[in-house]
Amino acid sequence: MLRILLGAGLALVLTGQMAAQAPGDGRGGRGSAPQGPAPTHGNIDYAPPEPATSVGHKLDLYVPAGASSALPVVIWTGGSAWRAENGRSTAAGVAARLNPAGYIVAGVSIRSSTNVRFPGQLHDIKAAIRWLRVNAATYRIDPDRIAIMGDSSGGWTTAMAALTGDVPELEGTVGTTGVPSTVRAAVAFYPPTDFLDMDRWMLQPCATGGFCHDATDSPESQLIGCAIQACADRVRAADPVRYISAGDPPLMILHGNSDPLVPHNQGERLYMALNKACHESAFISLPTAGHGPWNAFLTDDATRAAATMRTTSADGCRVTNPTPFTPTWQTVIAFLDTHVK
Repeated sequence: MLRILLGAGLALVLTGQMAAQAPGDGRGGRGSAPQGPAPTHGNIDYAPPEPATSVGHKLDLYVPAGASSALPVVIWTGGSAWRAENGRSTAAGVAARLNPAGYIVAGVSIRSSTNVRFPGQLHDIKAAIRWLRVNAATYRIDPDRIAIMGDSSGGWTTAMAALTGDVPELEGTVGTTGVPSTVRAAVAFYPPTDFLDMDRWMLQPCATGGFCHDATDSPESQLIGCAIQACADRVRAADPVRYISAGDPPLMILHGNSDPLVPHNQGERLYMALNKACHESAFISLPTAGHGPWNAFLTDDATRAAATMRTTSADGCRVTNPTPFTPTWQTVIAFLDTHVK
């Protein structure tokens, strides 16, 4: 009956594991991204550059060696506090783990807040999803089996893409149009969600030297194009919780309680909103984990110490309480296998 734990495939992994047991980029240090293969197809334009100097409409594809039939694809878009256009730069480490499991990996960049304000970043990731769908036959992609992952601002991108596939007014007109931008599953590492409430939950308050999300030059203010507390309605449109609805894909969220930049509350509130809606979801809380590196959440013993997992199943709205759990790459793979393959 382990549909309660996001399906039978993931449940077997959870059972076995329980028995055995620069801001915004999530890179570097202990548990940093593993080395991976070179892109099979690199530097692809999924839309024309806008402006001409931007590199935010690029993607790289990592196809498993010997692939002879259409495979599911997992998008990876890394975080940069929306200040860089390098979301694809850490996808090789994801490919190193997911290619052997039978997944194509697409490293996707989106435009920075210097080049476009919200919702431009959401329009970009949707354009990349549509491009993958339209060009699926060329690259042996199964267009019906697309998932997305990301960390920090890329975790926000992941959650927004997953929860707005049925929101026509947020599709935009970037690149390929006329096909859906829906995905089958999403995995978000430490995503910001409610920009207006971040400072209240910071481990070190803004007033005593901590990072200030309400500041006029904060990543969130630059993304929206105004000091966020002065344009609350515009900011709320960037909250993924606002778009939760029946039919959205399953989400897995991982967040560290010791995150000094994106408070643990941000990922937890997304999970609790999904839980309230009886939405298929999982929340992995890591007491010792900070703001990345994201790979450490799945590989480093110190980062994963005392971690817990709670889940909500859409089947009967079954809920599990926080349970000691050690996340690994196999946790992610089992989640994807259950909901994408």
